Amino acid sequence: MTNTNQESFADFDLRPEIVAALADQGIEHPFPIQSMTLPIALDNHDIIGQAKTGTGKTLGFGLPVLNKVLGPKDDGYQDLAIPGAPQALIVAPTRELAVQVSKDLEGAAKHISARIGSIYGGRAYEPQIGDLKKGVDVIVGTPGRLIDLMKQNHLDLSQIRTVVLDEADEMLDLGFLPDVETLLEAVPEQRQTMLFSATMPGAVITMARRYMVQPTHISASDPEDDSLVKRDIRQLVYRAHHMDKDELIARCLQARGRGLTIIFTRTKRTAARLAEELERRGFAAGALHGDLGQGAREQALRAFRNGKIDVLVATDVAARGIDVDDVTHVFNFQAPEDENTYLHRVGRTGRAGHKGIAVTLVDWEDVARWRLIAQALEIEQVEPIETYSASPHLYEDLDIPEGTKGRLPKSQRTRAGLDAEQQEELGGPDQKRRGNRRGRGRESHSRNRGRQRRRTRANRSEKSQESTSQSTQKPRRQRTRIRRKNGQVVDRGSKGDA
Repeated sequence: MTNTNQESFADFDLRPEIVAALADQGIEHPFPIQSMTLPIALDNHDIIGQAKTGTGKTLGFGLPVLNKVLGPKDDGYQDLAIPGAPQALIVAPTRELAVQVSKDLEGAAKHISARIGSIYGGRAYEPQIGDLKKGVDVIVGTPGRLIDLMKQNHLDLSQIRTVVLDEADEMLDLGFLPDVETLLEAVPEQRQTMLFSATMPGAVITMARRYMVQPTHISASDPEDDSLVKRDIRQLVYRAHHMDKDELIARCLQARGRGLTIIFTRTKRTAARLAEELERRGFAAGALHGDLGQGAREQALRAFRNGKIDVLVATDVAARGIDVDDVTHVFNFQAPEDENTYLHRVGRTGRAGHKGIAVTLVDWEDVARWRLIAQALEIEQVEPIETYSASPHLYEDLDIPEGTKGRLPKSQRTRAGLDAEQQEELGGPDQKRRGNRRGRGRESHSRNRGRQRRRTRANRSEKSQESTSQSTQKPRRQRTRIRRKNGQVVDRGSKGDA
């Protein structure tokens, strides 16, 4: 599916510089959520937008934000109450999503002077505080770090005129709604508020009613597609044995036409182990999970986007912000916890009009959970098909070449790998738990620390032995023996006497 909408961004009341920046990236025609959002947002109305993951809502709210803010080179900038104070606030649930939104906005703001600032945990405070002191016009951040800097009086929200809450349902799942409400209480009441979410849980609706003024509801959906999962995504569900999953995945990764691939796991330990196992089998794979420091996480994401690795093994929270258009396959190595998690996982493929394949591997003990997910999402395949790594239907479904085994042939190992992507030293409170490149985190650190202690003890022992051998040996101390008889001393002599 491609975007056949003949309407262009030039047809909207956007600054010519923004339209030109989009054209530089080959972006000329808006997607449905963008076409529906832009006129209302540009008219300064509050918006509640519901759209499936991967439909392009970032530009839907980002372009109106950029169109409204004033940069240092714009007329009227010096007339602002506090020039350099943030004028727009975009709140995202995860670091990765904040980074991706910032990147998209920076691309659209290339020809204007508005400054985009990213505020999120895992990085050192000093650079972010430095950016705020220099002046930032649009802030994109995660709730925790935003509140930290606000309480330290480094972040001034008194001049905010636009607030965007992105992926509000995910913020609910992560327990961030109280923090979001704290931020909403800190910004001026006279503002524009836009809320976007793939689903609309009751708590999100309640918050919207409390903090928004007569919002316009927008739901971007294809009238011919009434499913919750985009029809561009082909869904396959297999019942697999956990002892055979590694081999099964390794064969699936050799399917014809496979491009960038994300494999989801439920635990950080499984993500680290599977990434290492796939790398051992010859695949260019990397891990993305919460035990990695921010530098290692950004390294893995950059390597993935740049094509140095083509397999990313990730946990749900860590992968929330991944926005890469050409992800062809998503694998659920472990069944998701619920239907919302499933939607967010499979939504990483089939983005921006591209086709995608989502494969879910269901363990025997997870069959009941999968049935509930399938029924909630009205997925046709309620019962997973019993499948093994050598099953003929697996090869046929995914177009795997006949004779494929679980190791990538050396002739096909053409990608540079994770080590080819330099890791930035970001500092910050979690830098100490960065772990090694495969994401073993503290476990690896503890092992190394144990080895260091053993080496230190050995060195001390060696030094002690050297010191003893080099020193002059002292003569043996003589002990005097006294013999008594009836209380009277009868003999005095040395213990060494014959």
